[in-house]
Amino acid sequence: MHNKFKYLKNLKKADFIKENNLHIHTKFSDGILSPQEAIDRAKSIGFRTISITDHNTIEAYNHIDLLNTNGVDIISGIEFDCWHAGVLLHIIGYGIDLHNQELQNLCAKNLNGTSLDIVRFFNNRKAKDVIKTIKNAGGIAVLAHPACCWAINLKHLVKILAKEGLEGIEVYYPYKRHRGIIKFHTVNAVQKIANDLNLYITGGTDCHDTDLSW
Repeated sequence: MHNKFKYLKNLKKADFIKENNLHIHTKFSDGILSPQEAIDRAKSIGFRTISITDHNTIEAYNHIDLLNTNGVDIISGIEFDCWHAGVLLHIIGYGIDLHNQELQNLCAKNLNGTSLDIVRFFNNRKAKDVIKTIKNAGGIAVLAHPACCWAINLKHLVKILAKEGLEGIEVYYPYKRHRGIIKFHTVNAVQKIANDLNLYITGGTDCHDTDLSW
């Protein structure tokens, strides 16, 4: 496991709700806020660390001065749409090298591939390739909102992904909007899988509008 992410091991649910939001979208995918607006709102709420995880793109980071983030720590991130055995997955890469060519090649080529659900659904990325690319870019791969995965046996799926290099799972997630309706697994089950497989535990609000809070 990456030493630079060891601090995640000590974070609890309250720490995410109060100070850490590692799942935020901006206007460069299907969000509303500009990257700077997201940073400013995070500061006003009291978040210490955030990650902008736009779908299939890192364009937001071209519009951020990482040396002047108003006291908010930013972990580089991206959320890839991909598939494994007929199951649509969202895998987040944290701590990625934004200049990595392999990662850039895997990104969407236009705004439709980052913002339109129908285009994002019919992607041809394979989960194992996404995980490999994230690792080659110096990051860790994390399964997003796992309670919504279509897999009948979620633990079996996560085990397979872990063998491919998956290192984390998003446990602290509010499951608002449609994701609160289409849940196939419980949060408690997700927590147990994370503990059993010794995975990093992450959390974030998956903000697409103007409210970053839980």
